[in-house]
Amino acid sequence: MAESRIACRECHYINHGDSQACENCGSSSLTEDWAGYVVITHPERSEIAEEMNVAEPGGYALKVR
Repeated sequence: MAESRIACRECHYINHGDSQACENCGSSSLTEDWAGYVVITHPERSEIAEEMNVAEPGGYALKVR
């Protein structure tokens, strides 16, 4: 069974399901209601990262509700 993941409503970073705060930005506004997934490895060279305002490598939700 796959491990549950939750997304940060502020920065869209994907966190472990048992997180109390976002590992990327520290926000406590987390949700299980998200869709789409993108892995950004080199944010400084990524147009998607620029569009999403991502500065750190990692997995990000494309849509967070």
